[in-house]
Amino acid sequence: MTTIIDPLKNQLLAALSEEARLRILPKLKYVEMPLGEVIYESSQTIEYIYFPVNCIISLLYVMLDGASAEISVVGKEGMAGVAVVMGGASTPNRFVVQSKGFAYRMTTTDLQEEFNTHSEIRILTLRFAQLLITQMSQTAVCNRHHSIDQQLCRWLLLSLDRLESDELNMTQELIANMLGVRREGVTEAAGKLQKLGAIQYQRGRIIVLDRPKLEKLCCECYAVVRDEAVRLKARKI
Repeated sequence: MTTIIDPLKNQLLAALSEEARLRILPKLKYVEMPLGEVIYESSQTIEYIYFPVNCIISLLYVMLDGASAEISVVGKEGMAGVAVVMGGASTPNRFVVQSKGFAYRMTTTDLQEEFNTHSEIRILTLRFAQLLITQMSQTAVCNRHHSIDQQLCRWLLLSLDRLESDELNMTQELIANMLGVRREGVTEAAGKLQKLGAIQYQRGRIIVLDRPKLEKLCCECYAVVRDEAVRLKARKI
């Protein structure tokens, strides 16, 4: 029998007042998020909002030739589908489950009603949208100016922040698709990190052995996103 994870493992839901929780939690449905599942396709109308509790969802931009690159990730810190409260019924990005787990699902109609009538959920969702924009802009800078080694460190650290273990199940091919680089580049970068003792990689399984070393090897892009998350979380509603 599957143990249901507390919805308050999602930090956005946990930040709600008791009054807001009594309204919102009954509207949530617990759903499994299998690895590789596409929850939104580009230009598809968003019907549900997802609040991850132990999974990670990647936002990808997919080119006409099928090539793709990750522009941000969403995990237990927030929600997938924030576009519906920012004037859009769809998104130009593909949302795919990067790390399997579970989430709580809510209809777009229910979230929009909460957003329009209660300032608390409005403030929290807009703060998360700001964090998402910060992550997207920093990813763009990182992809343009920093090495694949540094990009991989940033990606690993962002993923670790959204998981409850130091282990990720991800093939080099999938990582290459996320970063928008060649697989050979990821193989070389992962090899360097393994020789330095920061990670152990084998058959699609990455274990982070030394997080402080990984942070030291990373560029400043990870710290910018992390610090903005801390700053926004500390602000009162």
